[in-house]
Amino acid sequence: METPEHSIVAKSLCKRFGKTEAVRDLSFTVDQGEIVGFLGPNGAGKSTTLRMLTGILPATSGHLNVCGKAVPYHDREIRKQIGYMPENNPLPEDMRVIEYLRFRAQIKGIPFRQRRKRIEHAMEVCELHRKARRRIIGTLSKGFRQRVGIADSILAGPAITILDEPTIGLDPHQVIAIRRLLANLRGETTVIFSSHILSEVEISCDKILIMNQGRLVASGTADELRKEFLPGSRYRLEAAGTADQITRSLHSLGDDWAVDLNPVPMDGYYSVSLLNNENGSDGKKVLNYLMNVEKMTIRSFHPIRPNLEDVFLKATRRSWEVPAEGIPDSSKERKPE
Repeated sequence: METPEHSIVAKSLCKRFGKTEAVRDLSFTVDQGEIVGFLGPNGAGKSTTLRMLTGILPATSGHLNVCGKAVPYHDREIRKQIGYMPENNPLPEDMRVIEYLRFRAQIKGIPFRQRRKRIEHAMEVCELHRKARRRIIGTLSKGFRQRVGIADSILAGPAITILDEPTIGLDPHQVIAIRRLLANLRGETTVIFSSHILSEVEISCDKILIMNQGRLVASGTADELRKEFLPGSRYRLEAAGTADQITRSLHSLGDDWAVDLNPVPMDGYYSVSLLNNENGSDGKKVLNYLMNVEKMTIRSFHPIRPNLEDVFLKATRRSWEVPAEGIPDSSKERKPE
């Protein structure tokens, strides 16, 4: 099977501002057509990295190839291949949507004969082509403003679209609309976007990159990150009996199992979480043992799948334990967990 070409290849990227190392030894690849989620706490270096990808900020050291061309030696050519929406995208309040996109198409150098087609396509992808096209931007909701910014970023048909916090400040309905928009972009352009809404990243993305303190601390699909950071088997069951009886029966599974029993029963049943740090434990065998050997009365038994928030906390907590050089060790100010 042929491996797709990389849209982006970053090797040992570093960015310093004076003595502060905002990004250090950052290496990753992005394949053509992928939708990649970029995660990290505030100050992790996400926006700095995205600006280096666009050529807005030069890297202090390291190598960066975008669309097969080396940055910064081909900046002008690379920028033509990239659509970029910065965080808190500034938009003119007094222009209509269609007027703004016409203006931006001219600025981007889109040939006159292609402008109308490109503008209509961008508005259709971003669902601006009906009611919003002639609205004054200053009267639009935050969600529609974000759509205008994304329409601007894809206007010239870029090979790579970079969106810095496209869901910031949006309500749940608007977030779902942006998710649908990202789905519309699949296959049309490579997309890299940062977000603090982890559930949306998990739903929308083919690959996830997690940064903390300027370093890449995790990379892979959501399932790959679960296996790396939260290995093991997790189950939740509801069982009848006394708390002591249930705990004794569950501890008979062996020392590999961690038992967390909710001390408050509901309708006579206790809710219990089970964790085995070894991957591949058979839930059917566990349930059969508890019911037929331990004679437990079990109302429900089902596996638990860790969400991306759990993975994110585990990945960034691990990196906090080894502070980056030049970055203050903020972990010393935290209370022990």
